Amino acid sequence: MNKKTLIIIGAGGHGKAVAEAAIVSGLAQNIEFIDDTYPKQLNVGAWPIVSSTDLLSTMSWGNRPVIVAIGSQAVRARLVQQLIDLGANLTTVVHPKAWVSEQASVGVGTAIMAGAIVGTGAIIGQAVIVNANATVDHDCTLGNYAHLGVGVQLAGGVNVGDEAWLQAGVCAGYRVCIPTGAVVAPGTALVVD
Repeated sequence: MNKKTLIIIGAGGHGKAVAEAAIVSGLAQNIEFIDDTYPKQLNVGAWPIVSSTDLLSTMSWGNRPVIVAIGSQAVRARLVQQLIDLGANLTTVVHPKAWVSEQASVGVGTAIMAGAIVGTGAIIGQAVIVNANATVDHDCTLGNYAHLGVGVQLAGGVNVGDEAWLQAGVCAGYRVCIPTGAVVAPGTALVVD
């Protein structure tokens, strides 16, 4: 019997958390990392590091699922686009202790971590990070490659632009719009003017 293997690009803290989420959700039974510490570093915990990102174009992707688990929005965007160009099978990882409404839309390559909530009518773009205990309430929109840090709280109708990074504990009130590429400091409270 073939065991399901997930390829994760990025063997840092977020990569390890995504690996654990994939295992406990049943998405994968094995993990292989691709990380630029290779070949100096050959594993992260019990999981092997099998290659570096400069070798992506030499790999045979087939139908193996892959996700980019790197916090930097720009790096994540670049690597996801490279994988799309190579025909790789991008996948989404949702921790089983997260709750995602059946009426929400979640883009490919997204990671939704433990304790996160995604409400009805929410639209989450491609390769977004919704970190532990973050709330994306009803009718929010998160652009491609957006990154919600731990404990971010978005009230209904918030719009987060592409590649925006809301750091830990940011709280955005109803219908706040956060521009593309914005970096919002930890603990910031945002309200409509």
